[in-house]
Amino acid sequence: MYLEQETLTTELERVENYEFKVKFDLMKAPQIIVDEPEPLGRSAGPNASRLLSAAVGNCLSASLLFCLGKARIPVRELRTSVETVLRRNEKGRLRIAGMKIRILPSLEQGDIPQTRRCLEIFEDFCIVTQSVRQGIQVDVEVVPSSNVRE
Repeated sequence: MYLEQETLTTELERVENYEFKVKFDLMKAPQIIVDEPEPLGRSAGPNASRLLSAAVGNCLSASLLFCLGKARIPVRELRTSVETVLRRNEKGRLRIAGMKIRILPSLEQGDIPQTRRCLEIFEDFCIVTQSVRQGIQVDVEVVPSSNVRE
């Protein structure tokens, strides 16, 4: 259960080149590898744009499942696809220009009319999507060090 305010901690450690090991603040969550696509990296894992796509898709899917569960509408299967468009801005920098999310829940035919209310409200409960839509404050600090591991 989330509190009024909660801080999540994610740690990244460079493996080599643009490949990083990512550790989450969850005991049971496995580490993952992130990497940039070729030619910059080796595509050893998803890059930040793909992780954001997954986060938005997962959050929307979970919000819909939660609402349908509260409405006692069983979901047999659920598939979600996220199409993320990258486009250069006026400075020539790549940016995420938009996302198209398609969620395909498998429901009993008789339950489909009862989904109307969930379809109206579930997006509002998705933390990630609503945060991305509104913009997020991001404070950055870089602390150079001459400490070299031996």
